Amino acid sequence: MHPTNLQAPGAPTTEERRKMVEIAAYFLAEHRGFAPGAADADWIRAEQAIDTMIADGLAERPDDASAHREEHRDDVIEGIRNALKLGGGLPAGPSSRSERL
Repeated sequence: MHPTNLQAPGAPTTEERRKMVEIAAYFLAEHRGFAPGAADADWIRAEQAIDTMIADGLAERPDDASAHREEHRDDVIEGIRNALKLGGGLPAGPSSRSERL
């Protein structure tokens, strides 16, 4: 699912969504130890996770775009990481890289 020009009130812009996908893809890659060859799969999984969060209303824009912007950004990053953990985007337990060590 890709965003359209018609957005629900409070929904992230296309640019905000892309940044959230970047964050989620990074967390997925980090969890697997940045092993090469899975960046495309990380990106697709990240898009799916972020689109689900947006559809569920878990990734809304802040009402006040001034003083709380940086605080909101940190909350969004932490929320993405937690949603990936709780939603199954990140497997529980050690990453596959640490299991090999």
